[in-house]
Amino acid sequence: MISSIKVETGTAEGLGDAVIRVRDPRTGRVEEFIRRADPEAVAAVAARLRESQADWAMRSFESRLETLSRFAAELAARRPALARALEIDTGRRRIAGIEAASLDGMLAGVRHAAQSFGQAAWRDGVSAPHVRHTTQWVPYGLVGVISPWNFPFLLSMIDALPALAAGCAVLVKPSEVTPRFVETVMEAVAATPGLDAVFGFVLGDGATGQALIDQADCVCFTGSVATGRKVAVQAAGRLIPAFLELGGKDPMIVLEGADIEAATDAALRGCVLSTGQACQSIERLYVARAVHDAFLNRLVEKAEAVRLSRPDISSGDIGPLIFEKQAAVLQAQIDDARARGGRVLTGGTVETLEGGLWLRPTVIADADHDMAVMRDETFGPILPVMAFEDEDEAVRLANDSDYGLSGAVFAADLDQAERVGRRLDVGAVSLNDAALTALFHEAGKQSFKTSGLGPSRMGADGLGRFLRRKALIANTAAPLPLQAFRENG
Repeated sequence: MISSIKVETGTAEGLGDAVIRVRDPRTGRVEEFIRRADPEAVAAVAARLRESQADWAMRSFESRLETLSRFAAELAARRPALARALEIDTGRRRIAGIEAASLDGMLAGVRHAAQSFGQAAWRDGVSAPHVRHTTQWVPYGLVGVISPWNFPFLLSMIDALPALAAGCAVLVKPSEVTPRFVETVMEAVAATPGLDAVFGFVLGDGATGQALIDQADCVCFTGSVATGRKVAVQAAGRLIPAFLELGGKDPMIVLEGADIEAATDAALRGCVLSTGQACQSIERLYVARAVHDAFLNRLVEKAEAVRLSRPDISSGDIGPLIFEKQAAVLQAQIDDARARGGRVLTGGTVETLEGGLWLRPTVIADADHDMAVMRDETFGPILPVMAFEDEDEAVRLANDSDYGLSGAVFAADLDQAERVGRRLDVGAVSLNDAALTALFHEAGKQSFKTSGLGPSRMGADGLGRFLRRKALIANTAAPLPLQAFRENG
């Protein structure tokens, strides 16, 4: 029988809709498959995890962190296998290695955040000094995590690790597009005493995710706005929290006086890294007219120098498109921009090479907000550039979006960049750089507009969102009798 948490190699002939085919993004071939976990299977795993959650929650933070540190060590011993699985799933090597090594940094952040949620002291009341109060932090029972395809391991663990540290049991449903990493992670879980009782995975598609929400006390979802709305509605029907990290359409403003060399470096990296398949990628560039031509010319030069990592995966700068359906979205945005007067200066065509789908960095000049590429999430290496006349227009254009994940401002100095950054309707602003939230995780932030819902993944809130605050209130004087509230005084 095909396991619901195992990726199988071979043939799925005769199994029909019971399995999901898993594609290799570099070759386009489907050589592996998974069995879709049905609602009964999800319920069974959820029930097993719940049985041990209360005992897990009774342990101290330090004890749970010791177990998670042991898990990190077990995973480190399996890092080559984890990196290899991520490489096959995503078609990229360097970033797969970085992702496979990301657990230690996440654990350090959780350990630091735990300092804010220790045993609280009793406090005397201000309005009623004879009444004292304290706080108890109570974890959710079972946290459901539904993670995306672009960073499959990291974006599973960024929710699962703090939830486990908080005392929750955790059940993860990763994307069916990139599920190969799960087997190695579960080997490390099984080798960590006590962890497999509260931490599990189920594989499947959207139906499996829906079944998970029906079992959870709290759900974390990372993905598109359209699917995030469905998750929010289902969670609301059960009156459970939904922490949503959704799409982005991040703007970058380049003001007159900015260092053009640094700004084009940051713009290219912020848009093209991971082939643009990241929610915090730069997707709209607004450049002061006085420096527009110089910026555009240098950006094109640098974009044309970017190499595809083929045929050798260990060379080049960017990999293939991971999700085959995204290729049509990217090509449609490019074609729409052309039809509306945009000039494609480099790139511009999704190529099929050795079966994989590739898009070279695509710079589009004369962009405007009538174009889909300036309104809709792109999730690919497309850089549309639009000129602005003054600072107020730049801010207006940057804020003219349904999204509000993050953004960037380049200026002559940090004071000017900060002044403009404070006016942007986004959850995080990189000043004189781009997409810093991908590299620096200590600053708490929330998503604005349709880009998300709930507390920050970063900082202390990354742990605190899995803890409910209970008040213990003690009266040190005699309780008030009913007569104290008599109508006639």
